[in-house]
Amino acid sequence: MSRNRLSILVAAFVSVAVLGACSKQEPAPSTETSAPAAAPAAATPAATAPAAQSDAFAFKIGALDAFALKDGDIDVANDGKTFGVGQPTADVAALLSAAGQPTDTMHLSIQPLLVRSEGRVLLFDTGAGEVTWARAGRLQASLHAAGVEAAQVTDIFLSHHHGDHVGGLLTHEGALAFPNAAVHLSAAEWDAMKAEKDVAALVAAITPKVAPFQPGEAIVPGVVTAVAAEGHTPGHSAYEIASGNERLLYIGDSAHHFVVSVQRPDWVVQYDEDSPKAVANRRAVLKRAADSGERVYAVHFPFPGIGHVKAQGDGFVWVPEN
Repeated sequence: MSRNRLSILVAAFVSVAVLGACSKQEPAPSTETSAPAAAPAAATPAATAPAAQSDAFAFKIGALDAFALKDGDIDVANDGKTFGVGQPTADVAALLSAAGQPTDTMHLSIQPLLVRSEGRVLLFDTGAGEVTWARAGRLQASLHAAGVEAAQVTDIFLSHHHGDHVGGLLTHEGALAFPNAAVHLSAAEWDAMKAEKDVAALVAAITPKVAPFQPGEAIVPGVVTAVAAEGHTPGHSAYEIASGNERLLYIGDSAHHFVVSVQRPDWVVQYDEDSPKAVANRRAVLKRAADSGERVYAVHFPFPGIGHVKAQGDGFVWVPEN
């Protein structure tokens, strides 16, 4: 991740939220390769088209009602700068072609997860909001399609503080988009976020709601347990969601692309802040899922991002549930 790019994006948000001026950042390209930053831009429900019913995919985790919520998409060029850094682009293209995918561009979905649990409404990540490097901002409409309003959300679980995961935390005016929700993130991630002076506006807005946790902590006993997954960011977290004997592993950005990240987990990803740790975590998370057979929820895999990981050679393969 580029620290300079992070500063530019956050400065743009502060300009909009505080001064009401137009963003001063340069026109963004059509891919995430230039902007994998933690910009706290927010969703503007009134400015987006109503979500189709398909934008809220209903499923069960044991006795729990859950929804995959479509927020948008990101397009990433196969140019050797983002996925498979240091690998010949022809090798990346061959991997994509074998999976029946376009070879010039990789498509990443953005889908926060909603879970209802005994009077609580749990939201995992908040989408990209208004960041200019994603076609996003549909979270609020998708929530509505799932029969939920923002004020009903009681708990938000952040995997980390990159813009496509925290972009929906604030409204266009800089107010809390989910005013009644506690915001859970790892203590290490919160410390890293507070150290970024350029995200001061976002930090100030959410501070009264933040509830930091430690790796492995049972945040909602019997339902949500934090799973340490460092490397992508200093305190990146996955989450295990449980109901009875059913388990769902929410992997955050442990893996981004359903072909490249899964079949070649050791390939370098430009978004990862600590590549060696991220590679080790990616392989560990995929191995855990393959060994246990547990269901996986992948934020950036093709919508709705629910499926299983199977071992295949020296890597793995993604098997979507539907």
